[in-house]
Amino acid sequence: MSPSQKASASDIPFSVPADGRAQPATLGRILLVDDVLDNRIVLGRRLQRRGYEIVEADCGEAALDLLARERFDLVLLDVMMPGMSGLAVVTEIRKTRSSQQLPVIMVTAKSLTDDVVEALQCGADDYITKPVDFEVAQARIVLQISRKRAADTLEQCVRDRTAALSEAATVINREVEQNRQSTLRAEFLSRHDSLTKLMNRAAFLEAATDASEAHAAGGAPYDILFLDLDRFKIINDTFGHGVGDLALKSLAEKLEAIVSTKDALARFGGDEFLVLHRCGPGDERTATLAERIIRKLTEPLVVEGHEVSVGISIGVAAPAGKLEPAEITIGHADIAMYRAKKDGGDRYRLFDPELAEATRRRSELERDLRVALKCGQFNVVYQPVVELADHSISGFEALLRWNHPRRGAISPAEFIPIAEETGVIVQIGEWVLRQACATAMTWPGEAKVAVNLSAIQFERSPIVSIVMNALAASGLAPERLELEITETLILLSAPQTLEALRQLRQLGVRIVMDDFGTGYSSLSYLRDFEFDKIKVDQSFIRSLPTDEGTRAIVASISQLAQTLGVATTAEGVETEEQLEHVKTNGIGLVQGFFFGKPITAMEIEGVFDALDSHGLQTGFPVNF
Repeated sequence: MSPSQKASASDIPFSVPADGRAQPATLGRILLVDDVLDNRIVLGRRLQRRGYEIVEADCGEAALDLLARERFDLVLLDVMMPGMSGLAVVTEIRKTRSSQQLPVIMVTAKSLTDDVVEALQCGADDYITKPVDFEVAQARIVLQISRKRAADTLEQCVRDRTAALSEAATVINREVEQNRQSTLRAEFLSRHDSLTKLMNRAAFLEAATDASEAHAAGGAPYDILFLDLDRFKIINDTFGHGVGDLALKSLAEKLEAIVSTKDALARFGGDEFLVLHRCGPGDERTATLAERIIRKLTEPLVVEGHEVSVGISIGVAAPAGKLEPAEITIGHADIAMYRAKKDGGDRYRLFDPELAEATRRRSELERDLRVALKCGQFNVVYQPVVELADHSISGFEALLRWNHPRRGAISPAEFIPIAEETGVIVQIGEWVLRQACATAMTWPGEAKVAVNLSAIQFERSPIVSIVMNALAASGLAPERLELEITETLILLSAPQTLEALRQLRQLGVRIVMDDFGTGYSSLSYLRDFEFDKIKVDQSFIRSLPTDEGTRAIVASISQLAQTLGVATTAEGVETEEQLEHVKTNGIGLVQGFFFGKPITAMEIEGVFDALDSHGLQTGFPVNF
């Protein structure tokens, strides 16, 4: 170790006492008194790592017994304990020992309360509050032990009346410097992130507020850049949080090298960073800075021998006016960042009021969605699925509708993604399943009902039990229920998801792949799982009359399904021309506005009545 290096807790020398067991020469011997074991473990271990010797007591009586038999440099004493309280303990200590002989720091859950005042009156030297800020606690412990040792040294000097007085002064000066360094470190950590050493949230908000006030007074304008790392979780999950922390430090160093020294840079939390960029004459354009950040931070990193890479999404916002508070501008940059992330990441987006309105609307929808089911705002409608061979009804697809009390009908394309992101889809999906099964029981014959399932329902609910309960409650035969899933569910599925699908199929429930061809179409899906039906997405059906390539794709899907013995349904058939092409390609089932729009459960009864009035048992006129 060079003379300029300071010893850390791990560098503390070991001494060998008479019993031969090596023990560290500690920074101080502390009696930690607390009736809660977890509190003693957490605080005690951290102090031990800093070089203190810790002795524990779980009650006041045990603490006084230890103090009668052993020597300590400091007592950390909990105020509230069953039996003998901390106040009673410090009172007993002060009967025989002064503050110079044994400093006592109280640990309390209340700050500046009667308990603290009474503890100080009873002879306590200081206090720290729960939850414990360790750096503050460390500084206060250092101060109290320093005072005790200074007093011990002075007593020794008086007794010896020798050169020990000079040595004591040196010790005092050293300890004062240590205390000063501890205070400086505590002040630094109060304004900086402990991992990256960048500004923390509080310091950045202060800098942004200063910039906002200066701008309002006629100073230089500024922009806020909100940065969020994409795919960073993969690093932690794959290589561990140690590698993740090192990657964050490397990325922070890159950011420091990119931004101007006039700018403010902070780690805002997790994998989020903020930049306050000055936009005065001669300063770099914000767009250019954002592009440089994206280019540099997406370059691969080598961390602990592992090559890792991340993406980054950046939102940029400028104050809408000179009086706009900095917190508002930061919030706008955050909104723009989420738009960049939604657009695929590795890009920046500028804030505009439409983004704020979209965010506000989404927030309101999310709030209203959580109570919509309880308030009876949902209903299920049913669209017929028709057998082309004889124009008979094969069944109906159950479709969810939301009639908002103020906004009226809200498109499923708008609220379903929100329901999935928030997890509300689990409760809504179970309700739809029960409604659909109960309604299907009122239909004559063997007409089937199809219900869409979300991947979230497989991840967060016992889907097999839910389906079984819905069937049991309604009395519907399992073979009359079709569950529609997407290719994405199969692609991202865990082994338990495939097992759940197999269990459902063993019950007799039919499993349908919905929107086939729009996602990650792969023949391996059809090989790995035996589907009962494939639904060709309506985007293909719309293009059938005009696009020869689409016709070839649909024909191939139909032929493959026939080879595998899987039924096919054409979605979104709206015109007779589309219908003729569907027939030509050998698809057996159709669904779309040409045969009927979604209708209510009560309206379905009229459909079957119409069939009877035409003297048909299985068929019905087109465009019923």
